[in-house]
Amino acid sequence: MSDVAYLTFDIGGTKIASGLVRLPRDPDGAPEVTDVTSIPTLPERGGDDILERLLRLASDRLRACRESDIPIAGVGIGSAGVVDIESGVILSATDLIPGWAGQRIAEAFAGITDLPFRMVGDVGAHGLGESTYGAGRGHRRVLSVGVGTGIGGAIVDDGRLVVGAHGVAGHIGHMSHGLGDGVPCSCGATAGHIEPVASGTGLGTLYNRMRPEGVDPVPDGKAVSDLVAAGDAFAARVMAVSARALGECLAGACNLLDPDAVVVSGSVAGAGEVWWDALREGFAAGALPLVAPTPLLPGALGGAAPLIGAAVAVARAS
Repeated sequence: MSDVAYLTFDIGGTKIASGLVRLPRDPDGAPEVTDVTSIPTLPERGGDDILERLLRLASDRLRACRESDIPIAGVGIGSAGVVDIESGVILSATDLIPGWAGQRIAEAFAGITDLPFRMVGDVGAHGLGESTYGAGRGHRRVLSVGVGTGIGGAIVDDGRLVVGAHGVAGHIGHMSHGLGDGVPCSCGATAGHIEPVASGTGLGTLYNRMRPEGVDPVPDGKAVSDLVAAGDAFAARVMAVSARALGECLAGACNLLDPDAVVVSGSVAGAGEVWWDALREGFAAGALPLVAPTPLLPGALGGAAPLIGAAVAVARAS
């Protein structure tokens, strides 16, 4: 294990997680994530407040590392929103984090430390973690998909995060599917994106749209998962419809990108066999014959994936 650590952050809509990540010297080794802590994002306070509290957290952590004689090799961040990797600026963000777009994160961190710095999107950080040390390890080209409150994705090709011409490569949640026709997406579209019917939020939305008279509405996707676990046949049918549609979108993405493997993570990916069986059925139905054998793999790193990926990003950039 490396003697130095990377101070990493994962900025989401609910919380900002932070940890110290030590990367292995042995390419076959496993990273070590320690001293994990978090603070609430409190998005309703706006982007300026989030940045101020992020800097305060980072300053406190850097001071604690100096006092404990822990050498820090760099600072890595995985952030919600579309990120300009080179400038360290948030290019755009949804209304889930008001005022986050336009925040100049790298410039702000330069005011508190001269350590090497790198920021990537949160799903990009997750993808770097899983492709380097998780379920995608050993595969050259990995499509990493996170299915949680929303749906995000990242393409990692030979260890390099593919960001695209506008920084939005991998946004698989905004692929079109007929199941989403007319359902408002977090991006504002109503043209049939998959996210508003297949994410955790979307699973609850789809259940409420499909429910027959006499069936009570649900507050969210977790409630649907709980009903499925309790043996509710209608909830299982809704989950299968949702997961199959996502599988069809994954097939389309793989027909285009032809990755070696797809890694699927996030809270919804833990919903169980009903979800995974339907996801794989949808993928098999839509994939070209040469693409059909592409494995759909459950993520292996859990919540540590974006912290590890942020460390990988700054280590490779240094």
